[in-house]
Amino acid sequence: MVARGGAQLSCVLMIVSLVIAAAPLGFSGGGARSHRDRMARRLETLIAPSSAADAPSISQAKSGSRVYHVIDYGADPTGVADSFAAISKAISDAFADAASGLSLIAGISNLGGVEVHLDGGVYVVTSPLTLPANGGNVKIHGGSLRAADDFPTDRYVIELWAAYDSSAGGGASSSGYDYEYVTLRDLMLDSNYRGGGVAVVNSLRTSIDNCYIVHFTSDGVSVRSGHETFIRNSFIGQHITAGNDPGEKNFTGTGINLAGNDNAVTDVVIFSAAIGILVSGQANTLTGVHCYNKAAGWGGTGIYLKLPGLTQTRITNCYLDYTGIVSEDPVQLHISGSFFLGDANVVLKSVNGVVKGVDIVDNMFSGSGKGVDIVRLDEPNGKFVNVDQVTVRRNSVSGMKARSTAARATVEGNGTTWTVDFSPVLLFPGRIGHVQYTLLADSAFPSHALRNVSGNTVVIESDVAVQATLHVEVDQGSGSMDGVF
Repeated sequence: MVARGGAQLSCVLMIVSLVIAAAPLGFSGGGARSHRDRMARRLETLIAPSSAADAPSISQAKSGSRVYHVIDYGADPTGVADSFAAISKAISDAFADAASGLSLIAGISNLGGVEVHLDGGVYVVTSPLTLPANGGNVKIHGGSLRAADDFPTDRYVIELWAAYDSSAGGGASSSGYDYEYVTLRDLMLDSNYRGGGVAVVNSLRTSIDNCYIVHFTSDGVSVRSGHETFIRNSFIGQHITAGNDPGEKNFTGTGINLAGNDNAVTDVVIFSAAIGILVSGQANTLTGVHCYNKAAGWGGTGIYLKLPGLTQTRITNCYLDYTGIVSEDPVQLHISGSFFLGDANVVLKSVNGVVKGVDIVDNMFSGSGKGVDIVRLDEPNGKFVNVDQVTVRRNSVSGMKARSTAARATVEGNGTTWTVDFSPVLLFPGRIGHVQYTLLADSAFPSHALRNVSGNTVVIESDVAVQATLHVEVDQGSGSMDGVF
C-alpha cells in the first residue's frame, strides 16, 4: 500500500515539474503564472486523496474502529492453543467501550454496534465465553468455537447469562433484563459433547443468525426467560449427519429449548437430537422449521409443546420428517401449512383433560399405509373432558388415517331409518356438537327428524317408509364462540 502510494506521488510530482518547466514555452507573463497556479491546485486535489487512501495511519485505524479482532488479542485461529482468555478479553473490551454514552432499555448500555470478529479461525476454549451483563447493540461473528476436552459439561460455549458474569454486581438492570440486541452470527459452535451451544438468559431482542451448532449433550440453544429471541437460518444437530444414521436411536439432547415468551424460530434445520424443539413458554412462533432429528419410531419428537393449559404457540410451514408434534393439554395452538412425512403426526396429550382453541388445518400428511392417525389422542392420565373450539380439517392425507372434527356423508335407502357412523373419521369419541342434514325423497313428503346422536353415530327417522337419499354433516368443534361473527 505505502510503496504503491509513493510511486503514485513521485509520478504526480514529475508531472507538476514538467508542467511548470514547459509553461514558458507556450505562455508568457501573467497568463503563464495563472495556468501554473490552476494546474498546481488541480494536482493537489489528486495527490491528497491518493496518498490518504493508500497509506492510512495505523493509529487512526485503531482509534476509529469499533471492531475487536480476537487474533489481535493472541487467540489461536488454528485451534491448537486455548483461546479462552484472549477471546474473553476482546469481549470484555468491546462491552467496556460504551462510547455513545446512550442506553437501550433502562440500565442497558448502547455499545453502538461494536463487533467482536473471530477472523475466520477455529478456536478452542476451555471455559464458557460469558458476555458481561447490562450491555447491548453488539455482534459476535465470523468464526468457529470448539469446547476443549475439559470444558465443563453443565455450561454452554457462549453464554448470555448474568449469573456467571463476575462483573455483574448483583443481577439484572433496572429494566429487569441483563442484555439487549445482542447478535450471534455466522458462527460454528462445536460443544464437543461437553455441554450446550448457546445459553440466552433474561435477554431482550437477541438474534442467533446463520449458525451451525453441533455436538451438544444438553441443548443446542437454550432460551430462558427474557423476550424476543430470534433464531433463524441455522443448522443444529447433536451429531453431524444427513439422515439414516445408524446411531439415530441413541440421539439425545434438545436442539432448541424455548423456556421463554415471544420468541421466533425461522428457517432452521434440526438434524439430530432426541427433541428438535422443546417449548415451555407462551406466544412463540415456529416457521419454516425442518425437523428430522430422531424418528418417532426411535422415540424422538420433532416439536414438543410442554405448556399444559396455556400453549399460545403457532407452527406454520414446517416440515416434520419422520418425527412429529406432541402438545400437552393444548390451549390456543395453531398448526397449518406444514408437511408431515413418514407417518409423522400430531399427538394431543391429556394431562388434565383440557383442549381448547386448537386449529390443525391445511396440512399435508404422507405415510407408509400402516393406518397411523394424522392426529392422535394420548390419554393415559384420563380422557379429554374439557373440549372447546377444536378444528381439525382440510388436511391432505396419503397413506395415513384421516382424522377430523368435521365430517360429511351420503347414504341411500328405502325405509324409515338412516344410520351414519362417523367414528372412523371423527377425532373425539362420542362427541358430536352439531348436526345438519337433508333428506331428499324421490316422491313422497315424509316427516323426518334427528332421533339419536351417540357414539359418533347419527340416526335419522321418517314417519313412513320412503326411497330417499340422506346428506348429513357433523361437527365436533362447537363451543362457546360457535356462531358468533
